[in-house]
Amino acid sequence: MARTLGGFLHPDGFDRPGVAAVLREGSVVSETGRHLVWLAGERRRRRDLPDRAGSPQRGEPVVLVPGFLAGDASLSLLARSLRRRGHRTYRSLIRANVGCTRTAAAELEARLEAIAQRRGSRVQVVGHSLGGMLARGLAVRRPDLVSGIVTLGSPMLAPAAHHVSLTCSVDVLVRLSRAGVRGLMAAECVAGDCARESFEESRLPVPDGVGFTAVYSRRDGIVDWRACVDPLAEPVEVRASHVGMAIDPRVIEQVAAALARHRVRDFETSRSRLAGSA
Repeated sequence: MARTLGGFLHPDGFDRPGVAAVLREGSVVSETGRHLVWLAGERRRRRDLPDRAGSPQRGEPVVLVPGFLAGDASLSLLARSLRRRGHRTYRSLIRANVGCTRTAAAELEARLEAIAQRRGSRVQVVGHSLGGMLARGLAVRRPDLVSGIVTLGSPMLAPAAHHVSLTCSVDVLVRLSRAGVRGLMAAECVAGDCARESFEESRLPVPDGVGFTAVYSRRDGIVDWRACVDPLAEPVEVRASHVGMAIDPRVIEQVAAALARHRVRDFETSRSRLAGSA
C-alpha cells in the first residue's frame, strides 16, 4: 500500500508514526471535555455581562479548511470559538476532503476570491492537516487573496510521513477511483504529476506580506510532527492530539493569537507602503 504514494512525498529524515502511536489520539476525549468546560465558562461570563450582545465581528475574514477525510463540520467547534472572539469565519464548502488536491485547491481559490470580493479585503486561512497544505499552496499562488495562514498539524515537509491507517485510506480511495467512482483521489493525485505539482508548490517561499504560523504537537499520533515545522513559518508547539488540534481550547487560543499577529503585521506593512509612496 505504501507504493500508492509517490516516494517524493516522503523525503529522507522523516518517519511514519509507529502503529501504536495512534493510541495517543485517544486524548481527543479529554480535549473535547476541556472544550465543553471552557464553553460552559464562556456562557457564564456572558450571563454576567448582560449588556454585551457578544463580540462584534471584526478584521479580515477567516476561512477554515478541514483535513483529509473530513469536512467543514469537523471544524465547527473551532469556528464557533473564533466567532466568540470576534472573528468573521467562513466554511471552505468542502464536505469531505477526499478528492484530487489540485481540484480542491482550485475550488478553494474560487471560494477565497468570492469572499475577498464580498468583504473587500484579503482572507486569512486556518487549515487542519491536509487543509493546511492547501492553504500554504494558495498563499504562494494568490498572495493578493491571502493575508495569512495558520496550519494545524500539516505535514508540509513530508506529506507521506503519516500513520499506516491513513495510507490504507488513501489506497482505498485510489482503488475506488480506478473502479469508476468519481470525485475521489486517483493515483495521479498521490503519485503522479498532480501530486508532484502540489508538493513542489507547497515548498515555494511564502510571499512577503503573508503571515505564516505552523502549529504542531509532539503528541501527534497521525503524522510526524517534524514534518509540520515549516522553516519559513513561525512555529508554535502545543500539547494536543492530531484530531484534538481543532477542539482543544488551548490550541484555539494559539490560533486566535496567530490571526491577531498576522492582522497587525499586515496593517503595519500596508501603513509602511503608504508612507513610502507619499
